[in-house]
Amino acid sequence: MLTPPDVALAPLLPILLVLAGAVASTVLGFHLPRRTLTYLNLALLVLSGLSMALLWSGPGEVPATSFGGGLQADNVAILLGLTLLVGSVMTLLVSLDTAFRARVSFPEFDAMLMYAVTGTLLIAFSGDLIVMLIGLEIMSLSSYVLATLQDSRRAEESGLKYFLLGSAGSAVLIYGLAFVYGATGSLGYAGIAQAAAGLNPGNLALLVGGALLMLAGFAFKVALAPFHQWTPDVYSGAPTSVSLFLSTVVKVAAFAGMLRVFGGALQNAPGWAGVLQILIAATLIIGNAAALFQPNFKRMLAYSAVAHTGFLAMTLLGTPEVGGSALSYYLLVYTLMTAAALAIVAALQRTEAGMEISDLRGLYYRHPAYAAALAVCLASLAGLPPFAGFFGKYLAFQAAFQNGYVWLSVLAALASVAALVYYLRPAMLLFMPDRTPAREYAHGQRTPTTLTVALGVVGVTVLGILPNLWYGWVSNPGIWQALAGR
Repeated sequence: MLTPPDVALAPLLPILLVLAGAVASTVLGFHLPRRTLTYLNLALLVLSGLSMALLWSGPGEVPATSFGGGLQADNVAILLGLTLLVGSVMTLLVSLDTAFRARVSFPEFDAMLMYAVTGTLLIAFSGDLIVMLIGLEIMSLSSYVLATLQDSRRAEESGLKYFLLGSAGSAVLIYGLAFVYGATGSLGYAGIAQAAAGLNPGNLALLVGGALLMLAGFAFKVALAPFHQWTPDVYSGAPTSVSLFLSTVVKVAAFAGMLRVFGGALQNAPGWAGVLQILIAATLIIGNAAALFQPNFKRMLAYSAVAHTGFLAMTLLGTPEVGGSALSYYLLVYTLMTAAALAIVAALQRTEAGMEISDLRGLYYRHPAYAAALAVCLASLAGLPPFAGFFGKYLAFQAAFQNGYVWLSVLAALASVAALVYYLRPAMLLFMPDRTPAREYAHGQRTPTTLTVALGVVGVTVLGILPNLWYGWVSNPGIWQALAGR
């Protein structure tokens, strides 16, 4: 007798709402104004967030699942999904003001962005490697298109580089997935974790090879050195609203996949943690050193994103309870401060190449609110108290240090001190007198961008002063003990 498929609607609803926005943007794009579609998509993202909140499972409750556990709406997925939606909302708000000037004011932009968000949520809600891979490919293919939507040579070159290197990363990831399946005979995270505990030496070697290949594939997606080469060119060549999306939402989704795989399914597999700490060390050194010599502010933020990838990846070296909660907190903070900084760049830059760091001189005397907000974002990115970036880095250091990675924690602390140089330089220029004409775009009232910047600044300030508003919620050990179905 045939068994009916396990298709529960509740865990699918947050994803289906976002997918509905993508389909609506595709079908109605020629009949409705682009701003109307954007407001519709913003409403659907909010509804998706509300549906996630309703799926939160209390102590002792079984999380909702679908497709035989291939899709699971556990609390880990909800925490990561809410962060993804925050970054997506901030991207759409910024695009309301800047899309026309960036030459991406057409419905395809909203459609591709919503398809990409659908893929990111599939990664966060995945319960096995196949669903994770499907989400990763939907996200990646949509991101390649977003990076090239602008009618400019820079965007085309950056999109082509992103596509070629991203495709190579996906291929490596798929090979790793096949190796892991061959070693364990399972695609589900819980099944892999259970099988990894009792493998024979031959299968164990295959598992280690698969884990390393998957690590390399994810390293492309999150921009761990030496797989980060695409990052500065793509972030600086793509429209700034797209750079905002790639540096926040796409990165959060890739880390969600890494947390699912390495914090759950392959947590006890040997080999990958030792390689990851070497990649983190290279990322911290290369990202911070390269940012020191960047005259272009947008490109400096790109290398800053590479450096923050190193700090974020440190949380994966901790136990799921400590590292998972640290990663969840840091990802939200990173999204808020990076999105706010890039929103200011998008509002003020004259060309899509971005602003030179020297152009920021005297910004306070021309746009005092934006200058103060950008100073807060830079201070938080640098990890200065009382802003949330300080607590995020502290939690990352703690996760690695408590699990025995002392030398890496010391290196990360030194790298964080070195980062003060390239963060404080533009921050000081903001408040220096400048007698030259205005170097940024003359604009009127931009309410959506102002709302985005305010959300980021208020978020990093409040979460820095009162970190337990978010960390006290995500640090519940019961959330992370259930990772991979344990």
